[in-house]
Amino acid sequence: MAGDKDTLLAMGFDPARVEWALKATGNRGLQPAMDHILENESKSVPKMENVSASTASAATDAMDVDEDEEDAEALHSLGGVAANAVEAKSIKCTECGKIFKNTDLANFHAEKSGHDQFEESTEEIKPLTEEEKKERLDELRAKMAEKRSRKAIEEAAEQKANEQLRRKAGKDIHKVREELQAKEAIKEAQQKKRDKLEDAKARAAVKAQIEADKKARAEKAAREKALREGLPIENVDVSNPATAVPQSGSSISGVAGKDFKETRLQIRMSTGGQPYTTSLPSDSPLSAVAEFLAAQTLTVNVDTVTFAQHFPRKSFSRTDFSKSLRELGLTPSAVLIATP
Repeated sequence: MAGDKDTLLAMGFDPARVEWALKATGNRGLQPAMDHILENESKSVPKMENVSASTASAATDAMDVDEDEEDAEALHSLGGVAANAVEAKSIKCTECGKIFKNTDLANFHAEKSGHDQFEESTEEIKPLTEEEKKERLDELRAKMAEKRSRKAIEEAAEQKANEQLRRKAGKDIHKVREELQAKEAIKEAQQKKRDKLEDAKARAAVKAQIEADKKARAEKAAREKALREGLPIENVDVSNPATAVPQSGSSISGVAGKDFKETRLQIRMSTGGQPYTTSLPSDSPLSAVAEFLAAQTLTVNVDTVTFAQHFPRKSFSRTDFSKSLRELGLTPSAVLIATP
C-alpha cells in the first residue's frame, strides 16, 4: 500500500486526492486508486471522516461478500450448489457498458455520470500488464501536463487582462489630472486678464484725477488773479490762466461741481493683496466706503480704518468720514489706500 501511494505521488497527483482514493477503494491496489482519481478529478476532496465511513461500509460489504463466497464454497463442497450457478466477477453499467471491479467504483461512476442501471457480470477485469501500466502512467502524466499548461495559459490571460485594466485606469487618472490643470491655467489666465484690466482702469482714473486737480488749481489761480486785477470773473479763460478769468458760477473744486451721480472706487490695502472695486452714489459718505471694505475682509474695522490718496497725495481724517464723495473730490473715480 505504501508502494501504491508513493507511485501515485510520483505521478504528480495531489496528496489529499491520493489519500482519498486509497481510503475510498479500500487500498485494493494501484489501478482502483487511479480510476478513482480520474473519475473524481472535478470534485472537491471530502473530509477524511466521511471517506473513512464510506470505506468502512465498503469493507463491511466486502466482508459480507467474502462470507457469501465462503458459504457458497461450503455449499459447493456439500453438493448444495446448483450446477448452473455462475459466480459474478464484476459490475456492469447497462447504460454505457463500462465494467467495474467492485461496488465502490460503480457508485463513483453513478455519482459522476448520473447512470443508475447496473448489473452483475461474469466478465473478469484482468490486471494491467507492465506495458499497460506504463502507457496508463504516460497518459496520466500527459493529461496532468495539459491541465497545468491550460491553467498557466488561463492565469497568464487573467494577468494580462488585469494589467490592461490597471493601465487604462492610470491613463484615465492622468487624463483627468491634465484636464484639471488646463482648467486651472485658463482660470488663472482669466484672472490675470481681469487684474490687468482693473489696473488699467485704476491708472486711467488716477490720470483723470490728476488732470481734474490741475484744472481745478488753474481755475483757482485764474480766479484769484482776476480778483487781484479787478477783472470780471466771467471772462476768465481757464485754458490760459495768465490772461483769462474763470467763468462765473464755476466751483472752486472744478470737477467736484460736475453732476456725476456715481463714483467708481478702487480700494487697495496698504498690507497688499487683491484690490477691491465698487461703485457708490456720489452723495454717499466716506464711511460707506469703510463699511463696504469691512464687509469684504474681516481684517478691516469701520471705526479704525483710514484712507489716503497717492495722486494727489492726501490723507482723510475721521471728520471726513461724514462728508460725501463729491465733497471730498473723489468723483467720478478715485483710488484709495486703506490702512486697517
